[in-house]
Amino acid sequence: MNRKIWFITGASRGFGHVWTKAALARGDSVAATARDVASLDDLVKLHGEAILPLTLDVTDRRAVFAAVEQAHRHFGRLDVVLSNAGYGLFGAIEETDEFAARAQIETNFFGALWVIQAALPLLRAQGCGHVLAVSSIGGVITFPTAGVYGASKWALEGLCETLAKEVADFGIKVTLIEPGAYNTDWRGSSAHHVTKMDVYTGLREKLAAAYGSRTLGDPSATADAILQVVDTSSPPLRLLLGGSTLQIAEHTYADRLATWRQWEAVSKAAQGNAG
Repeated sequence: MNRKIWFITGASRGFGHVWTKAALARGDSVAATARDVASLDDLVKLHGEAILPLTLDVTDRRAVFAAVEQAHRHFGRLDVVLSNAGYGLFGAIEETDEFAARAQIETNFFGALWVIQAALPLLRAQGCGHVLAVSSIGGVITFPTAGVYGASKWALEGLCETLAKEVADFGIKVTLIEPGAYNTDWRGSSAHHVTKMDVYTGLREKLAAAYGSRTLGDPSATADAILQVVDTSSPPLRLLLGGSTLQIAEHTYADRLATWRQWEAVSKAAQGNAG
């Protein structure tokens, strides 16, 4: 198999670090971005010139374009562009202030958009390439107290589904990665929490009772799945990660279909008799 060249954002920890390590371990090269490239020193020491560490804040559009161009110039091409940088914002919708909401969308949605826009001209010129964006099971369903986070992922889902249709004729593939609950620092040091309102205490207690004891997946177990997806000639538009994610998605879509069918007569009547 030919050696692949990756561009990965958010490579300092979590899934990004796992996937960067996996790509390097099998002999691929990676342009790995992070806010603090010192977090990549262990990989640089181990893999040398196979990794290009780049300091990057994905909310800075000019910096994103410069980083993608630098990576392309350094390695000569880009085969896999993986937009992973993001974080979780926790708080009920009423609790979430404007600054927190805008910052969440700037990172999780616009950060991915800038990476995609920067990479597309290069991938089109190559006539090939694979764009991957990390969404979430929260991009398929919603969770109370993570509404703005979910909104950022739902927006990313719509963006990438559209992108796949726009770039297929250029030989570019697109995949949304939709992880379930994993033992990363998503709820830990990387998470942002809004100021809590007492009125939502009861809701939080219910959520803690429902989800507090769930078993979290091992992030390192996802590496083979990502490598399989980038190696296949026909990658999926969406890839769920985790043992229960498919069941969750199936239940969610069954509920939606049932509601749409229940209201089908109302929906059809709303068309009117024009023409």
